[in-house]
Amino acid sequence: MTELTVETLQRADEIATRAQAGAKAWAGVGLARRRELLQEFVARVEAQATEWVRIAAGIKGLAPSSSTVGEEWISGPWATLYYAGHLAQSLARLEAGASPVDGFDIRPVPGDRVAVEVLPHSVWDHLLLSGFSAEVWSEPGATADELRSTAGLGLREPEAVRGTCAVLGAGNIFSIAPLDALYVLYADNRSVALKLNPITDPLLPVFEEIFAPFIELGAVQVFSSDLELGAALIDHPGIDAVHMTGSEATHDAIVWGPGAEGAANKAAGTPRLHKPITSELGGVAPVIVVPGRWSRRDLEFQARHVVTMRLHNGGSNCVAGQVVVVSKDWAQKDAFLDAVRRAMAAAPGRPAWYPGTVARVDAARDGSTPAVAVGGTAERTLLPELDAAADEPAYSMEYFGPVLGVTELEGTGEAFLSRAIDFANDRLRGTLGANIVVHPRELKALGRDRFDELLAGLRYGTIAVNAWTGVGYLSPFATWGAFPGHRADDIQSGTGVVHNGLLLARTERTVVRGPFRPFPRSWATGSLALTPVPPWFVHNRTAATTGERLVRFSAAPRWRKLPGVFASALRG
Repeated sequence: MTELTVETLQRADEIATRAQAGAKAWAGVGLARRRELLQEFVARVEAQATEWVRIAAGIKGLAPSSSTVGEEWISGPWATLYYAGHLAQSLARLEAGASPVDGFDIRPVPGDRVAVEVLPHSVWDHLLLSGFSAEVWSEPGATADELRSTAGLGLREPEAVRGTCAVLGAGNIFSIAPLDALYVLYADNRSVALKLNPITDPLLPVFEEIFAPFIELGAVQVFSSDLELGAALIDHPGIDAVHMTGSEATHDAIVWGPGAEGAANKAAGTPRLHKPITSELGGVAPVIVVPGRWSRRDLEFQARHVVTMRLHNGGSNCVAGQVVVVSKDWAQKDAFLDAVRRAMAAAPGRPAWYPGTVARVDAARDGSTPAVAVGGTAERTLLPELDAAADEPAYSMEYFGPVLGVTELEGTGEAFLSRAIDFANDRLRGTLGANIVVHPRELKALGRDRFDELLAGLRYGTIAVNAWTGVGYLSPFATWGAFPGHRADDIQSGTGVVHNGLLLARTERTVVRGPFRPFPRSWATGSLALTPVPPWFVHNRTAATTGERLVRFSAAPRWRKLPGVFASALRG
């Protein structure tokens, strides 16, 4: 390892010392004040939202007038304040001596599990996310009574602070760093030293402003740094735990050490890091398309849906759909894949902004698998002939850019879905998120109980049915993280969860469901969903306006604000 300078070691010592003092101060803050701090945080995020989005768009090279700026409104300030407001609700229940889970429906699901229905919960959920639902599934063996009695995590004893944590922020989605910091601060009950990814350094003044009351208290520090300071802080004895969002390689460098040293330590089972670490590390996300009889408009809509899963944020998402799994026996397979090509080409252009994107795209194109440049931007690439029996690089390498692969399996109906689930479990690297697109007709034929049994066998931390797993990220009461069970020497998508606004223990996954068709066509399938084309779709023309209006509404919900949100959403 590079020898650290005296200045670097001194600064790490200063940060760790402040974090320890902050932990002591945080121990003296009761539930009521912690809830008030979240409410202040929400107001500060709204006040900084315009500046946040302006800086974010500049980092990513987005024109201010582009509809793609809507992604920054929704995945930035809206995701952040929406979560903080819901977390405050859980604190209010704990203050009253109740469980955060009180008032939420819980049902049994296959495998001796129970599921908490976390979306929709409020009247605003029913209106703003009409047709979408989410459940948090427990580990096998957990009971409804156990979930209720243990909900609250570190906030069950707020005075028993668990020390300090270095939080290493992500560089792709700009709500990740503040959301991770809030989860560590509240659920884990630790003070936070938040190190920003260098990509997000321009947002430091915004983050300092939204966290100002926590910073004044000492419970949170936000700072930019180089790798050396980050390494010194992680190793500092005054830091008790680490949380990171990033790559598997970064995790291994932290836990085992860099380069040859790390490889040797990993082989010997002798980690460098001897403190708890939680992590969210991405992976290769499947999009399983169950064959059925679809209308022309279904083909076009779901093609745009799949393309959104890949192209949102330029493809630089930890749950960007990367491998589309279709049936070679589906009569409409070719029509669907043609629609996917058109949707990729028609999506708004944007720069390949995340570092290394062009090199990763080149790697995808330079392999033995046929690659097609689909247009729209120079980097957009389709790999239409992935071999399901081969060790394709697309099955193990997270491209983190606009590269979408397609593989074909035999079968229809339940036989195809079972085969696709086995393929996703056994062949694709990572367990963060999986998507399933299925017509309501096929769902009805399977039956809810049998479909839930199939879902129980799909080992991913978030599963989205007729929705993108990104909806799980945006759902405050849902969990976000890898499927449990990864070892440190084969970490894949990481360990632990964040978000989890109900502060549930013994969670296994989140299951999100959405409408197969947008409003008003949704009604023809028996769904009463009122959601038009969602604002996170890359083809949505009014995403920026809708995103800003969602921020203003969610900061202070009022009935009079709803018509503006709905009007913009319908125009999209």
